[in-house]
Amino acid sequence: MMPTLNLHNIQYSQLDSTTWCATAQVPAFCHLNSLHLFSNPLLFNANLLNIDTDKFSHITWRYHISNVSLSARKIAYQQRQQQRAGVRLLLQSLLNKLDIIDSLDDVSFPYRLVNSQYYVCFSHTGASSPNTSTQPSGEKSFNGLDNKVAVVISCHRPVGIDIETNNVEWRVAKRFYHINEIAILQALTFMQRDTVAKLLWQIKECFIKIHQYKLAQGLGMDYSYLITGLVNGIEAQAQLPLLAFNDDKTGYYLVLLPKQQTVIVY
Repeated sequence: MMPTLNLHNIQYSQLDSTTWCATAQVPAFCHLNSLHLFSNPLLFNANLLNIDTDKFSHITWRYHISNVSLSARKIAYQQRQQQRAGVRLLLQSLLNKLDIIDSLDDVSFPYRLVNSQYYVCFSHTGASSPNTSTQPSGEKSFNGLDNKVAVVISCHRPVGIDIETNNVEWRVAKRFYHINEIAILQALTFMQRDTVAKLLWQIKECFIKIHQYKLAQGLGMDYSYLITGLVNGIEAQAQLPLLAFNDDKTGYYLVLLPKQQTVIVY
């Protein structure tokens, strides 16, 4: 049974008159379901009311964790269920914030609200280790660290959002990114390259969600024309709550929320 889910550090942002987003943190899911504490087995046959509390406090306890509870597949499934619940809880929180009474139609993409017809897009981190770099969807590892969730709604057109805490390994970028992007990234400093490669990944993920590209197709799209603007905006990100600019080629607006590690395309 999943424990009651709570969201922490909820942050709301209005991007324009018809577009809002929210980000939050979901507490780590405790997957030590079968924690068996034991000491002297005779202790548990005793009348608990007659236990000497002083002796009880000095007992050396040991623990045993069931192998079943540590199944990687089971942990990953539970994490996905928690993330699925988390993004929907965040959506409801955002709707409450905006005094919107509506429900989600998630039968097909793009997701929409039933009554208002707002477009909806979700994102969440993969609860992966800080040392685990971004990988294509379906290849992320899970170890029970805190998840981050994000949602964006807009009545204008389909939108994309991606929240990501990990960098993109250079070998992964070279495998998926367009040759034009790789050429420009190679000319940057290591710090610039890592930052821009991550932002490009997030932008690509957003467009994948908007246009329902296949993963390899979406990651292989050429957004090299955005790199100069991203490089110029890196320093500004430290001082600004958000960085927004137009993508004249696609006709979309791009917003970077540095503190939330979130990118939105709308």
